[in-house]
Amino acid sequence: MRLSKEIRPMFHSIPPAMLARMKYLETRDAQDRDDGTPRMQRLRQIPPETGKFLALLLANAPAGDIVEVGTSAGYSTLWLALAAQATGRRLTTFEVLPEKVELARETFRSAGVDHVVELIADDARKHIEKFDEIAFCFLDAEKEVYSEIYEMVIPRLVKGGLLVADNAINHREALQTMLERALSDERVDALIVPIGKGELVCRKA
Repeated sequence: MRLSKEIRPMFHSIPPAMLARMKYLETRDAQDRDDGTPRMQRLRQIPPETGKFLALLLANAPAGDIVEVGTSAGYSTLWLALAAQATGRRLTTFEVLPEKVELARETFRSAGVDHVVELIADDARKHIEKFDEIAFCFLDAEKEVYSEIYEMVIPRLVKGGLLVADNAINHREALQTMLERALSDERVDALIVPIGKGELVCRKA
């Protein structure tokens, strides 16, 4: 029995425009890593397998707000948008670097997800308190803000809500304090998943 288009799994029905933008950003990210592009100018985005992992988690997250801290050019946001569309939701993403904001806006326009994504060009720490019922938060920003974002988000997660933080393995030393806090935090069940650059996954009890 063949599934109808409307109920096909997410990864088998990525719209062509979104898929094309994903491929473009994957190629550009690889070039950034090879050609000596300065660190702050590189996209520094997640690999595709991490994007799929995020989409699967979000598709099964409870009702509530979806927040991303650290948009870059919008690659991870596209994976989140895929899950948001599949579940009839919207998401809010934050980016502070103007050049990345412009790239992200281009990403969302070309991929056709403007109606799903709200991009805020500002520091997420100024806005997190406005979200009282967070169902899913993806954190992929400068490492020095991780601990502060963690302490802001966890109390605002709904029951069963998820916080996922990138770079938990490849930047483990820089994030050690925050990781130890999360893994011992009695408000959540947490573990580090060895996918991509390492994902800290916390579920609110």
